[in-house]
Amino acid sequence: MSFRRALSLACGVAGGSAVLVCAAVAADKHGYFADRCRLRETLAAVHAAQPPAWPTANGWDYNWDKRDPSSLVNGKRKESAGDSGSPDAENSKPKATRHIFLIRHSQYNLKGDGDKERILTALGREQAEYTGHRLAALGLKYDVLIHSSMTRATETANIISKYLPGVELVSCDLLREGAPIEPVPPVTHWKPEAVQYHEDGARIEAAFRRYIHRADPKQKEDSYEIIVCHANVIRYFVCRALQFPPEGWLRMGLNNGSITWLTIRPSGRVALRALGDSGFMPPDKLTRT
Repeated sequence: MSFRRALSLACGVAGGSAVLVCAAVAADKHGYFADRCRLRETLAAVHAAQPPAWPTANGWDYNWDKRDPSSLVNGKRKESAGDSGSPDAENSKPKATRHIFLIRHSQYNLKGDGDKERILTALGREQAEYTGHRLAALGLKYDVLIHSSMTRATETANIISKYLPGVELVSCDLLREGAPIEPVPPVTHWKPEAVQYHEDGARIEAAFRRYIHRADPKQKEDSYEIIVCHANVIRYFVCRALQFPPEGWLRMGLNNGSITWLTIRPSGRVALRALGDSGFMPPDKLTRT
């Protein structure tokens, strides 16, 4: 059997570069290559054709929220592995999972003069009803409903709260809409001044640090928290939580009233269970203003 045919069969069966490399090396031993240069050229071509290696576990920063119990015990960095079995170390370990539902506000009046006049449209109020019904239908025990202090987010949260009786409503200025960081690639239709990125970015980052982190060690049960805010804030939160480049936030689109679901495990692992889910609304009710 010729080398070319053997190589073709090997690749067809295994479909992997490792087999290709092994076949090339074996062929060299049997004299199929006239010299070492041809072997080196073949292996170099195989290597160049491979996609970049996927990041290893070491690429994930487990202390991204500065709450990794393996690095802190009673506020001090552990000095040795022997401390891991101490009562302080065990007490500092989170045990609960946090589920965070990021809700984009419903459609609002874009022609309003200032925030107070940018109230929800009739369709926007209807969208919020759908979102509230969907959250209630999940059958979860929600702990709190936090919302941006902007009018459109406040109105959306108030409508949703009708479906979640007993859930505390909390307003927060940090969650207001803004320009978190200059997007890459840039866009031509939206170009805030550099000072806006500087001011809004610090505020939105502060909101991320306040709300997106693993559970406190004192938390005994899993929690379910709702945050009603804005598209830019949500997209930035998702990039930061997943340790994706935050400059990519504008590459995602979110419908009005949509649900984005983040899960944060005690270990610091983060999962995106839903991004901009709005499938619970009829197609003719979907907007992205």
